[in-house]
Amino acid sequence: MRATLAQVLGLEVSLLQSGMGGVAGTELACAVSEAGAAGCAGGYKLVGAPLSAMLGRLTAGTERPVGVNLIPEVVGPDELDHQLAQVLDETPDRVHVSLFGLPDDSVLDRVVAAGRDLVVQVGTVEDGVRVAERGGVVVAQGIEAGGHLLGTSRRDELVAALRERLPDACLVASGGIGSPAEAARAVAAGADGVLLGTAFVVAHESRAHPRFKAAVTAADESGTVITDVYEIGWPGRRHRVLATSVTDDPGQPKKFIGKTVVEGKPYLVPRFSAAVPTDATSGRIEEMAMYCGMSCSALSDETSAADVVARFARVLPGAEVVETKKGLESNVSR
Repeated sequence: MRATLAQVLGLEVSLLQSGMGGVAGTELACAVSEAGAAGCAGGYKLVGAPLSAMLGRLTAGTERPVGVNLIPEVVGPDELDHQLAQVLDETPDRVHVSLFGLPDDSVLDRVVAAGRDLVVQVGTVEDGVRVAERGGVVVAQGIEAGGHLLGTSRRDELVAALRERLPDACLVASGGIGSPAEAARAVAAGADGVLLGTAFVVAHESRAHPRFKAAVTAADESGTVITDVYEIGWPGRRHRVLATSVTDDPGQPKKFIGKTVVEGKPYLVPRFSAAVPTDATSGRIEEMAMYCGMSCSALSDETSAADVVARFARVLPGAEVVETKKGLESNVSR
């Protein structure tokens, strides 16, 4: 019998939180891990002292399994090498390495050789096979997902195709999962757990700008579009976002429309930037990249990360929820 995500990563609930750059700070990651799932902090382009500061907060904030997400294609091989070295050198073994998209095989082998759990989000069967060959958790991203898209398949189709090729691999479904019922459908298609992104954008602990959160909870899937307009900082990759005046009219000038702060350093935000509006961002928020999956149709209120985890625990493999006088406690059967 193949292992569930909870068993592979030592969790109580077979649920991953997406390591969304800017949105997924250490507060969100630690809250998700403390609730029994796998939180994940977005490393994005952090390197050197800023990354060390983030890693320090992450490991101080929880003693439970947690991850750091890195994005090979936005930093390049040299900077990725530095980022990975910092994660491996500055964090304990309970911190897994999460990759968005595939790097060179040598990077995967380095993570495995270091004894770290490896989680990789992919958009094709071929990429999933490469990850599974190294014993990694394969996250199958469908086009229902918010953010940058790694393939062209719908979620359950990709999960089913991967399961056929990889009967023993740990597969996680990603894309359009905003309700326990949708998570159950993904499990029925062959997934061993799920990854949630948009559902955590609207968590209290998320660093998404308040207007970003409000726009997500007010939207339904018809309000999202797949486009490539938010390409400054991350070119050549389609993404699903909330429709804005920028997606409606991509011919506008590439001028600065706001300011933000990342690890204490100020930055200007140009129109068409791939950067999300966070609680440290000011300016024309309504024109910025508000990544949002089709799961927004099931999201109507801001809530806590723990509440999100508890809602999904009932339907996910490897976890059983027991009613107690103190509320809900999740326990994994090992």
